[in-house]
Amino acid sequence: MTALRIADAARLLGVSDDTVRRWIDTGKIVGTVDDGGRGAIDGAELARFARSVAGERHQGESPGVIAQASARNRFTGVVTAVVRDTVMAQVEMQCGPHRVVSLMSREAADQLKLEPGVVAVASIKSTNVVVELPA
Repeated sequence: MTALRIADAARLLGVSDDTVRRWIDTGKIVGTVDDGGRGAIDGAELARFARSVAGERHQGESPGVIAQASARNRFTGVVTAVVRDTVMAQVEMQCGPHRVVSLMSREAADQLKLEPGVVAVASIKSTNVVVELPA
């Protein structure tokens, strides 16, 4: 079971540490304690929560004028769902306000051990989304 420190969960959700602590205090998200006695959130719980609030915090926001664009974009986020069949896998991630979906071979998803709650990086070039695991 993946447990994320509060600071890491906050960064993935695009909010402050204090906001995550308030959400834990009010029961909006379930907190836990890691092996070192620090506040943490179970990865699967973070995935559930990220999906539930994905649209509410950023509705109506405009990205503004785009001054420059890169050919590659990398979004760190949390895996929220993995659907596997015999050959392919569909991996959904919540990267701050962005929902990213990647289609990959089942073998790749299995090798990366992708499941809800795993922190990963979506690397996007054109219409291809490559999922990577941070070191």
